Amino acid sequence: MNTIAQEFVEQCISIVETKNTPKIIKCLDQLTEEQIWIRPNKASNSIGNILLHLCGNIRQYVISGLGDQPDLRERDLEFSTQGGSNKVALLAKLKDTLTQAIYVIRKTDEVSLMKIYSVQGFNYSGIGIILHITEHYSHHTGQIIFWTKQLTGNDLGFYSHVDLNKKNKN
Repeated sequence: MNTIAQEFVEQCISIVETKNTPKIIKCLDQLTEEQIWIRPNKASNSIGNILLHLCGNIRQYVISGLGDQPDLRERDLEFSTQGGSNKVALLAKLKDTLTQAIYVIRKTDEVSLMKIYSVQGFNYSGIGIILHITEHYSHHTGQIIFWTKQLTGNDLGFYSHVDLNKKNKN
C-alpha cells in the first residue's frame, strides 16, 4: 500500500482505537449498570443502545462490506433492546468488533480501497466505508460523553493533562 493510503488507514484506526475508545471506556467507568440503559426521552437512545448500534454498524460496513463476510445485522434490535447486557459485556462486544474491523481495514489493499461496495443500500468506496465508520464512531462517542456528563455531572477530564491554549508554531 502506498504511504498516503497507509497514513489514511492508520489515522482512521487511531481516531477510533486510541482517541475515542478510551473516552467510551472512561464514560462506562463513571456509570452504574442502570445508567447505561436510561433513555433521556422516547426519541433518544441509551448508552447501551448506542454501543450495540456501533457494533452493528461497524460489523455491517467493515466486517461484512469491506471484509466480504455475511451481513448478520439486526439493526432494529440495536435500538429496541432495553437491558440484558452489562457494561463489561457491552465493552467486550465493542472491543471484539473493533479488533475484527481493524484487522479487515489493515489488510485492505489499494484496489479494495477504491472498489465500490453496496452497504445498507448505499454505495461507498473502501475509503468511504472507512471514513463512514470513523465519523460515525466519533459522532456516537460524543453522544456517550454528553449523556455521561448529563447523568453524572462530572467533568471527564479528557484533556486535563494538555495545555489546550497552546498556540500553533508556524
